[in-house]
Amino acid sequence: MENAPARPRTRDRTTLATIAASAGVSVATVSKVVNGREDVSPETRALVEELLVQHDYSPPSARRVTAASCTVEFLIDGDFSSYATAVVDGVVEAAGEADASVVVGLLRDGRSQRLTTPPRSWARGLAAAGRTGVIVVTGELTGAHIDALASVNLPLVVIDPLNLPRREVTSVGSTNFTGGMSATNHLLAQGHRDIAWVGGPPGSQCNQARLHGYRAAMESAGLTPVAEHVLNDNFQYDAGRRLGMRLLAGPDRPTAVVGGCDSIALGVMEAARALGLRVPDDLSVTGFDDTELAAMAAPPLTTVRQPLREMGRVALRTVLRMAGGEQLDSHHVELATELVVRGSTAPR
Repeated sequence: MENAPARPRTRDRTTLATIAASAGVSVATVSKVVNGREDVSPETRALVEELLVQHDYSPPSARRVTAASCTVEFLIDGDFSSYATAVVDGVVEAAGEADASVVVGLLRDGRSQRLTTPPRSWARGLAAAGRTGVIVVTGELTGAHIDALASVNLPLVVIDPLNLPRREVTSVGSTNFTGGMSATNHLLAQGHRDIAWVGGPPGSQCNQARLHGYRAAMESAGLTPVAEHVLNDNFQYDAGRRLGMRLLAGPDRPTAVVGGCDSIALGVMEAARALGLRVPDDLSVTGFDDTELAAMAAPPLTTVRQPLREMGRVALRTVLRMAGGEQLDSHHVELATELVVRGSTAPR
């Protein structure tokens, strides 16, 4: 009788017990490191993380991915705004269609300036919790965080990224340059010539694209923006109000303002009200995003509509494709913007 061919040996899977024995600590301690718990000494954490890398350990959840068992981590960078609400609506809708689950959390709250959990611990904690993909909205991740997610096989999709330290990071956005240009051209068509810009973080990629669109429209009209009328801070109402007071209090105030987002634009409108100016009679204002607040403003805000829900849907479908091992044709998807004219703009 012929002998059956021997089956090829597979490498034994590294377990937490393996790591614990190598480190000389308990399995519970290793589990704490993997799950991102902070009640571990820095020295022990560093040792365990080094052994996890040496043994090429990845949690079981990072190895078993099926279409109907995915749980995606949706992380909001900062406050839970109307912008984020619209995006998460699209993420949840798409997840329901794919029979996937979504866990919503904060990348950092409004008071924190950075992620305090070490990148490897953060990523391993997500993988150990059963996540099969991560979506970050308007987030500012470091290369270390991106590498940490890759080390545990967790695909990442960023929506409207503030920065992308890796070109290969997959992102979903809109035609920000075109949107900034269309808002400015609308004001130019209304006869405005002294048009100011109030935007978000100077290093933000979406903010830069919108600002470049504003500048391009001004230059095409033969106009040079006044340096003091081009201001950037953050994508928040308070920033719009503060910078609006600076712009509008002097004698050389602009007749129109292009806001980098709806929240900024609403802050500028409040500054105008506080100074006794009427919108749009004395000042025209545009926003960007078309959140639900835009239509509720008084007067309703002229703004550039981003397809926020569709951006969320595309991000969810994309991260599921990546989790399933599918190769993407492009690392970046841009959806079209549209100018929505309402009552906050009028002829000069």
